[in-house]
Amino acid sequence: MRPGVTKRDSEMTPQEMRRKGSWAVRFYGRAKLPALVDARGRPRRHALSAHAWGEPVPKTVAAARRIAARGERLLARYRRIKDRAE
Repeated sequence: MRPGVTKRDSEMTPQEMRRKGSWAVRFYGRAKLPALVDARGRPRRHALSAHAWGEPVPKTVAAARRIAARGERLLARYRRIKDRAE
């Protein structure tokens, strides 16, 4: 398994944009998210995966949705670049 993309948006290749964007939407764009923090307020595994991808660890559903929205923007940027190349 390859590590998550942690580069800045301006430094990413189109393939890295696609990978990170699809990860963000897949993990945090679901209709029903799994619990992000445990009873003590510590982040759970699903939330901690964001750290491996260079994103802030979400503690609320709104924070997770912001990561998903960023993923959507990366995918849109990837599609624009791909369409321009064709």
